[in-house]
Amino acid sequence: MSALDYFFYIFAALTLLCGVLVVANPFSRSPVNSAMFLVLTIISLAGLFVTLHAFFLAAVQIIVYAGAVMVLFVFVIMLLNLREEERRKAKVAMSVLGVLAMAAVAYILVNILSKTQPLAETPHVEGSTPALGKALFTTYVLPFEIVSLLLLVAMIGAVLLSKKEVK
Repeated sequence: MSALDYFFYIFAALTLLCGVLVVANPFSRSPVNSAMFLVLTIISLAGLFVTLHAFFLAAVQIIVYAGAVMVLFVFVIMLLNLREEERRKAKVAMSVLGVLAMAAVAYILVNILSKTQPLAETPHVEGSTPALGKALFTTYVLPFEIVSLLLLVAMIGAVLLSKKEVK
């Protein structure tokens, strides 16, 4: 094993650990702490991109996600002034609807993945930005759209979770 392999495993473990701490943080229930762990997750992902020689994606990961998107998330959290004692209780109907939505998305994903054929060989894209853009919007369009949908759902979820309950 080379040093690059060790760095890959270190960054992969950091990404998984910080990703778990975003959702299930035993140290604090503050949404700001979760946002900071999300920044660490994004930085670890950038480290993974560097070990895979995708330097452009690593730079975009840091600049766009860790910079712009996380500033927006923290701004929304601070603007809504979410306190632990003011969190609204999850209603049974909302929980059932959430489970149904999650089951529907899982069904669609399994259905799509069962009908697709694996590629005989994965194209290797390294270097130029136009080649990366072409591969992203042709070969990898489904994963790109799934990630964009997950980001949209995360933004909507952050707004809904931090919304104050009207009494």
